[in-house]
Amino acid sequence: MKVAALVIGGGPAGLMAAEVLGQAGHEVLLAEAKPSPARKFLMAGKSGLNLTKAEAPEAFLAAYGARAEALRPMLDALGPDAVQGWAEELGQPLFTGPTGRVFPKAMKASPLLRAWLARLDGLGVTRRTRWRWQGWDGKAAVFATLEGAQRVTAGVTVLALGGASWARLGSDGAWADILSAEGVPLAPFKPVNMGFEVPWSPHMAARFGQPIKGVAWHAGDTISRGEAVISERGLEGGGIYAISAAVRDGAALTVDLAPDTALATLARRLAKPRGKMSAANFRRKQARLDPVQQALLLEFGQPLPSDPQALAQLIKALPIRHAGPRPMDEAISTAGGLPFEALTEGLELKARPGVFAAGEMLDWEAPTGGYLLTACLATGAWAGHHAAACLAGRPV
Repeated sequence: MKVAALVIGGGPAGLMAAEVLGQAGHEVLLAEAKPSPARKFLMAGKSGLNLTKAEAPEAFLAAYGARAEALRPMLDALGPDAVQGWAEELGQPLFTGPTGRVFPKAMKASPLLRAWLARLDGLGVTRRTRWRWQGWDGKAAVFATLEGAQRVTAGVTVLALGGASWARLGSDGAWADILSAEGVPLAPFKPVNMGFEVPWSPHMAARFGQPIKGVAWHAGDTISRGEAVISERGLEGGGIYAISAAVRDGAALTVDLAPDTALATLARRLAKPRGKMSAANFRRKQARLDPVQQALLLEFGQPLPSDPQALAQLIKALPIRHAGPRPMDEAISTAGGLPFEALTEGLELKARPGVFAAGEMLDWEAPTGGYLLTACLATGAWAGHHAAACLAGRPV
């Protein structure tokens, strides 16, 4: 089979690349290994599809840390405002939450995906599911399908195969071995936005499933005021995900159980006579610790110091003992994969001209909050535009 453009991977980056190529008037074949496209996208939308974040451009870009400058041109071309306009063109009214996060009013991902796939159908994009990419045989991409091996020769190819988490939804990182065999340099995969293993003592079982509110998580220079959840396996949730990269890279994890109270004020309160109050009730009253916060203090702080100043310092910077990140397949996203140094400015593989890459395959990371999806869409569009220009024999 010969086609002008082949897109491998049916997640947001691949769908956006297919849209751009289709709009440029090219014949597009979209191959997806799973029975249906965008499974991780749909899963993300179950609790409310966070499309992007309404934020000043430089503040938005800063969320990508060390990869911000590499992603700048792509996010300049398709940033938060453009993503919102794109979704609205697909008939999805949006709203912005109090923290700037942008959601479809329908909240779910499925209405947006249906409209998107209908647009691709209208552009003549051909979709094939249960087509698992096996690599190349010469110039032909080879796929394992229910009908046997299929070979596709394409003028350009866009790889959008995801990272290495949530393998059951399609992102298994198996493509890394294929590209490595082609001489493409790769960065090791690392989990991003993940929980941490904690070997809880038995008394914490009563707290499993309970949220930790009103605290500040610290890891190096990173601070998060988000909530976390005590699970049987450890600590999870947005508050932990926001500082997880720093902890993963070696920073100590601490929690301030009284972030709105100055150390001196807290020490002064704890120095008051306890009288006949129990120690727990005294801490509840003077340090304003709720039962979950007190449980954490006892879990990680015993033996508690009797000196008010030392106890205040412990409450303000309680060390969290953990056993490292949860397994990478459970992470919301991954870093690693294709380094930008292995790609041209148009996201074309230097080792394989005519092949472009996009999405979570690339070595970048960002916190949750709309940053992940926006960058997947932006890199997909960027790869699609440059692939289309390659077919047309012109620069972008």
